[in-house]
Amino acid sequence: MMRDQVAFLAFVTLAAVLEQAYFSMQVIWARRKYKISPPSTSGHPGFERVFRAQLNCSEYFSLFISVLWVSGLFFHQGAASVLGLLYLYTRYAYFHGYAESAQGRLKPMYASAAILWILIGLSSVGLLDYLLSAYLGVGILKHFGQLFF
Repeated sequence: MMRDQVAFLAFVTLAAVLEQAYFSMQVIWARRKYKISPPSTSGHPGFERVFRAQLNCSEYFSLFISVLWVSGLFFHQGAASVLGLLYLYTRYAYFHGYAESAQGRLKPMYASAAILWILIGLSSVGLLDYLLSAYLGVGILKHFGQLFF
């Protein structure tokens, strides 16, 4: 595999890792601000919202990275990368919305969930196309692309 075939996916992955590190740092700073020592995970509502936001973002991280790469490798690197960047933006908005109020997380949460479902769909279509082409000689994306391009 050539590096240019995965460079955008690698960039989005690195950005995602840095975003997770940023969220973790926010928890450390919130612990200091609200004087909550580890291993406590409860206390001031402001700390609890930051802690939950970071935890929720971490819970979805492996799902995001998985579908980012599968959709990028089997569907289209550019489409997956753009969606990946949009996902990172919505998680950033989610994190800061949740840190302000529990209600502030809702719009970005729905947006990030929609992007994940799109990535899951692209992953499924791309992988199905690859398997059908490799084992049955039928490429659905090639025929679909000819209809529109």
